[in-house]
Amino acid sequence: MSGPDHKAPPRPSAVSMIKPRQRVAIVKGQDVSRYTDFYHSVLIAPWWLFFLGLVAFFVVINVIFALLYLADPNALAHAQRGNFWDAFLFSVQTIGSVNYTAFVPQTIYANVIVSIEAFFGILTIALFTGIIFARFSRPFARIVFSNKAVIIPFDGMPTLMFRSANQRGNSIVDAEVRIYFAWQQTTREGIVMRRFEEMKPARQKSSLFVLSWTIMHQIDRSSPLYGITIDQMYERQVEIVVMLSGLDETLADRVYARYSYGPDAIVMGEKFVDVISVDGHGRRVVDLTRFH
Repeated sequence: MSGPDHKAPPRPSAVSMIKPRQRVAIVKGQDVSRYTDFYHSVLIAPWWLFFLGLVAFFVVINVIFALLYLADPNALAHAQRGNFWDAFLFSVQTIGSVNYTAFVPQTIYANVIVSIEAFFGILTIALFTGIIFARFSRPFARIVFSNKAVIIPFDGMPTLMFRSANQRGNSIVDAEVRIYFAWQQTTREGIVMRRFEEMKPARQKSSLFVLSWTIMHQIDRSSPLYGITIDQMYERQVEIVVMLSGLDETLADRVYARYSYGPDAIVMGEKFVDVISVDGHGRRVVDLTRFH
């Protein structure tokens, strides 16, 4: 542990915004066992990487079993001796429980390997079926936040405003928003730490979140934004973290979304344009092209 005389780290020029489902920190020196958390890793991996890993796993496993079959030149009937392609195709048929066509195991060694591979294939299919189902069934919100937050007078008081929209078009029941003011503080002893203070929104809950929700925080004397300038926000590495949750009526499960506004994303004196209109059938329409 460092002593109290260590210096504060250099300040970045801006605080980056947090995007939904994005990791917000890079950890060095962590326990290697984290990378053995297979289930968590495959759940958070993007789909293209997941299927690429699945194909690579399938090929590697069949290559290994093909080499095991090649270890016995007489393992497979009707196969060319030492032919890797024949052994590989036989392995694919075995692990997928496909009926044999041209090749048949004909030695005790080959039948033992076939039994092991067939059992391994059953486990593998069950494992990846469960993982794919878990990825499809995992609830997540399709909530978009405005790229910018604004500070303008509202009812005679300076007010922080930003807005969110439900892109899915269904209803989120009992939606709740929490706002946190995060900043970097250095103690008298020179210890640097990240501090958080909750900011009270004008309306914390919405019984039914369907279209758009403009979230507001009044900047009064109790607000951590009271009297602070944009330059001071940069100096203190201020970040406004937003977390929104609610019950998705379609999924019948709670969904969560988060976003973050740094000093570069806070605009003074600007207003949001109206994005809600009514079409010819009397239905309300949200124009997301004007959302930001």
